[in-house]
Amino acid sequence: MTEYGNRDPDALVRRAGKRADTRQDQHFLIDDRVLDRIPTYADGMDLSHVLEIGGGPGALTDRLLAAAERVTVVERDPDFAAHLRTEFADAIASDRLTVIEGDALVVDLPEFTASISNLPYGASSELAFRLLPEGKPMVLMFQQEFAERMAADPATDDYGRLSVTAGHYAEAEIVETVPRGAFDPQPRVTSALVRTTPSEPDYAVPSDDFFMHFLKAVFTQRRKTMRNAVRNTAHISGLSDPDAVVDAADGELMGARAGKLTPADFADLATVAYEVGEPDHADD
Repeated sequence: MTEYGNRDPDALVRRAGKRADTRQDQHFLIDDRVLDRIPTYADGMDLSHVLEIGGGPGALTDRLLAAAERVTVVERDPDFAAHLRTEFADAIASDRLTVIEGDALVVDLPEFTASISNLPYGASSELAFRLLPEGKPMVLMFQQEFAERMAADPATDDYGRLSVTAGHYAEAEIVETVPRGAFDPQPRVTSALVRTTPSEPDYAVPSDDFFMHFLKAVFTQRRKTMRNAVRNTAHISGLSDPDAVVDAADGELMGARAGKLTPADFADLATVAYEVGEPDHADD
């Protein structure tokens, strides 16, 4: 029986016959110690079918095959996709691994129970917010700055749209910072692993889609009061009557800045906006 979990990352790169292309945002995790720890952060998760975005030469794929019952890897680079099919042919033959060649932002994703991935930095935001609404637990690698904003609490320097949006779907926590030297080639920034646990928010919104549009709009003017932010960003939020929202909403919330409001505050304002602001996105 083929064993998994101890393949040398550098040897995998050599067998792939291709170096990372930084123009394609490829930075391969090669530190065995970090690779070995990643599955431990998924303790308690259902690992019957793990989704990995960006398999590259397969170092993390190897560790996931040792921890999970089944793994599906989505890999955009055709050369690395071919390498993964060769390197892990036994796992594919035994129906423990599926390799999907394509862009994870556009391909049909399979049903999965958890996602564990070293995401490409350039698309990390879009990928995270494609995965979060799926309601599955995840362990994802991000730039540290992105990770800190994702896990930030209200009224802190890192708190923003990303914090509220992520928190709408899950509780996020940084479980490890990862130095530049753990990657080849080295990125310019420190990285961090984030564990997300799906959760239901303690507030209600009339439409997830409109809530996201509303957050995107008001956080473009986070230094202004919500009163001005709502009025100035109707072209983003899709509000036809922003003045009606300002008149109907709680005056104290309207006088605050976005960085000081809690997710529940945003939910209250978004509900008012949805009800009286005549949003274009009401039926999305």
